[in-house]
Amino acid sequence: MSSAVTTLGLIAGNRSLPLVFARQARLAGVRRLVAVAFEGETDPALAGLVDEIVWLRVGQLGRLLDAFTRRGITQCVMLGQINPSNLFDLRPDLRTVALLLRLKERNARTIFGAIADELARAGVELVPATPWLQALMPAAGFRLGPSLSADQQEDVAFAWRIAKEVSRLEIGQTVVVKHGTVLAVEGFEGTDRCLARGGELAGPKGGAVAVKLAREGHDMRFDLPCVGRQTVENCAAAHLAVLAFEGQKTLLLDQDYLPGLAKAAPITLVAVE
Repeated sequence: MSSAVTTLGLIAGNRSLPLVFARQARLAGVRRLVAVAFEGETDPALAGLVDEIVWLRVGQLGRLLDAFTRRGITQCVMLGQINPSNLFDLRPDLRTVALLLRLKERNARTIFGAIADELARAGVELVPATPWLQALMPAAGFRLGPSLSADQQEDVAFAWRIAKEVSRLEIGQTVVVKHGTVLAVEGFEGTDRCLARGGELAGPKGGAVAVKLAREGHDMRFDLPCVGRQTVENCAAAHLAVLAFEGQKTLLLDQDYLPGLAKAAPITLVAVE
């Protein structure tokens, strides 16, 4: 897909991922990038990496669609987070109100799925960003930091089973465990606060294990699992011993920085399946 696409839209949330994508897309031959960005969320530095940027408030679906259709964009990707509190502080336009009223359940999958449907009706296909980011998605077996002990391997396997079930129920995608006990499960508060809570409950010696993965049937168009500098720094601050993530389904950002951080913490980053 990436080799054939030369014009692309980007729906950009916060943190560094939209910027990383813009650079990778250029390397892959995308010549024209049009970004839709959100006030108070998107890094303004993105403007220097795209051909055009349109600033909106969260909830302005009509303007989002117009931004692409008026510029001839027929394919787009969606990357970066939106602060969960902002989803409940919407000043939605009429199109967004109509969309929300149609939903019986309101979670990331249903809301973003409905947005994808609205894009499709407007002639804009929401596509996965993975073809442009595959080089940043390590396969199972990748590791930074010390080898896992037998106890840590058991905790990874245990946390993996719990996280798969929790994510299937659409609660969250991160679990923190220690010695076979679940300390924290990610909910609406997000990954970072889940890691901090798990580290606190692990006690002063730390040593807990965190697993972050993709939900079964995860729609990679909406919510690409991602581990980067901030996530690993939060793990280190919580004195976690291991952060395991799903191989070939998780973006590993800041790869030049992470080896030093893993060594200094110390913490093990490992891709599993």
